[in-house]
Amino acid sequence: MSDPILRLEGVYTNIAQYHILQGVDLEVPRGAVTMLLGRNGVGKTTTLRTIIGHWRAHQGRILLDGEDISRMPTPAIARAGVGFVPEEMGIFADLTVEENMILAAVSGPIDPARLDWVFSIFPPLKTFWKSEAGNLSGGQKQMLSIARAMVEERRLYLIDEPTKGLAPAIISTMARALKELKEQGASILLVEQNFSVARALGDGANVMDDGRMIWSGQMAELSTDAALQERLMGLSMEAH
Repeated sequence: MSDPILRLEGVYTNIAQYHILQGVDLEVPRGAVTMLLGRNGVGKTTTLRTIIGHWRAHQGRILLDGEDISRMPTPAIARAGVGFVPEEMGIFADLTVEENMILAAVSGPIDPARLDWVFSIFPPLKTFWKSEAGNLSGGQKQMLSIARAMVEERRLYLIDEPTKGLAPAIISTMARALKELKEQGASILLVEQNFSVARALGDGANVMDDGRMIWSGQMAELSTDAALQERLMGLSMEAH
């Protein structure tokens, strides 16, 4: 791959006494969706949190457009154009939907055309614009969490299990939103346990096990090779 938007080189991350990431090498191509796959507990979320600066890499480099961001604080990484959607839905429950979106726009006022596009994907956010986010349903909270990353055009989107625990209709809405983001030429690193979603959205794929990458290639290759899926990921990635 040439000129990736993001490159991890030999990244090690320790949390307390636990060695979670153990030499992660990863390239995220520009303008594509890169899937980060693997069983639960192998280091996928820690990889995203290390990139965004929630956890500090103890060794190795994290290069965003060639610049090492591994020592930068999280707010600076966000201002550099990295949007992060955490697995546990990073929203402010006691603030309104509007206030959540305003706070997510790190570079200034929200562009009205961009907001209209977000509303077209997630109509409930327009309906509940003045409501407290804590009163939204689980699916609507996840919509808001993703919308907060999408409210501005980011250089890179890190998205952690956006369809986890959601009803099928909401999963379809999430997949459509990510597809539209992809069609805009966005660069996305996506952790996803729903294999049908991963297959529909992914360009490249990287599979983790025990804190390191064990396979890297095209999603199309992985999605058509059941034996490879079984060897790399067991049954955790079976289609829903």
